[in-house]
Amino acid sequence: MQGILRRSAIEVVYFDLGRVIVHFDVDRMCRRMAAVTEVTPDEVRAVLFEQGLQRDYELGRIREDEFFELYCRGTGKRPPRDRLFQAANDIFWLNLANLPIVAQLQAAGFPLGILSNTCETHWRYCYEKYAILQGFRFHALSWRIGAMKPEPAVYRAAADIAATPPDRIFFVDDIAAHVEGARQAGFHAFHYAVDPAGKNQWEAARALADALRGFGIRFNY
Repeated sequence: MQGILRRSAIEVVYFDLGRVIVHFDVDRMCRRMAAVTEVTPDEVRAVLFEQGLQRDYELGRIREDEFFELYCRGTGKRPPRDRLFQAANDIFWLNLANLPIVAQLQAAGFPLGILSNTCETHWRYCYEKYAILQGFRFHALSWRIGAMKPEPAVYRAAADIAATPPDRIFFVDDIAAHVEGARQAGFHAFHYAVDPAGKNQWEAARALADALRGFGIRFNY
């Protein structure tokens, strides 16, 4: 039988974005932003992470214009804005192993969502570049919600966005603490144990497919 057998108690599947749908390389981002800014990668990393600029951006406390101004203030430089954001965004590539799973679920009309700690710029870049993301119905994004995984508020918001009880939601994330937070919020959750470089992505995808089937979601993979 082709497609999904809709006998599952699961009504919505939420996927994390980073390392589940797309891989990314933070070191590459710091190197590329440093080259555009004419500072060192360590200086970029200090501004973004040690000073908390990226966290504020992912929490929606600041928007793109303010991020740029604070970045310039932190580095003491004023790089070309377009080139800086291009450098910050050109760090993603698709997790090819999970695409067949997502495509099968989408083709059957199974409601999917993205639940991610991400910023406005990265989300817009990925959404516009990778057409598969446009098939995700629900977008529970930290910069819109104002909370980050594993905070309970982000899971409550995700359930509200999907208008679905937590115990009818299946969530996939590569970070164990985020999976545990989802479980504490009442979600069914799966730890997608993928290597940061994506070397074991095919094995991890097979484990994900098995987990989905274990909840009664059946598809060809």
